[in-house]
Amino acid sequence: MAEQKGQHEKIQDGTEESKEDSRLEQNQGEKPLSFMAMVVVTGFIGGLLWSAIAYLCYFFSFTKIEPNIIFEPWAVGDWVDKWIGIVLSIVAYGVISIGVALIYYGVLRRFKSMWVGAAYGIALYLAFFIILNPLFPSIKSLKSIDYHTLITTFCLYILYGVFIGYSISYEENELRHQNEKERSGEVTH
Repeated sequence: MAEQKGQHEKIQDGTEESKEDSRLEQNQGEKPLSFMAMVVVTGFIGGLLWSAIAYLCYFFSFTKIEPNIIFEPWAVGDWVDKWIGIVLSIVAYGVISIGVALIYYGVLRRFKSMWVGAAYGIALYLAFFIILNPLFPSIKSLKSIDYHTLITTFCLYILYGVFIGYSISYEENELRHQNEKERSGEVTH
């Protein structure tokens, strides 16, 4: 018992023995997220962030498109227009954004330029207003929407695309650079 107490005191004092023991939890570093997990988290956070900003734009009348429009084809009831509908729509955009980030990961992750992310945002904008327009009857056609809404949503989609694209491409290039260093022997773990 006294021996265990002495061992415990050594560990608490931070002696050299305790600092060298890799089995101790305090000496184990955090394991980084896998690249795919980082893509999923980036997509979810991007969806939350930019849909919340889109709601603020709607709240301040920069756009006439309500963020809770996502529930229009499926939801019935007035809960969609209340605070719970707003919160759930923001979370739903986060979940959908995971898929958007995975598509970017699969197709465009190797490009280093932020302009690829901006182009991806423009492609998403066009897909929403042209291809998905029939799903949302309250959205007018692209030609009949007021220019404040068009400009605001265009900018939001570009910023969203840059956020998703640059985050994923940056991490891809960092991992590639780190792997090249490890192969050349510059970095050892």
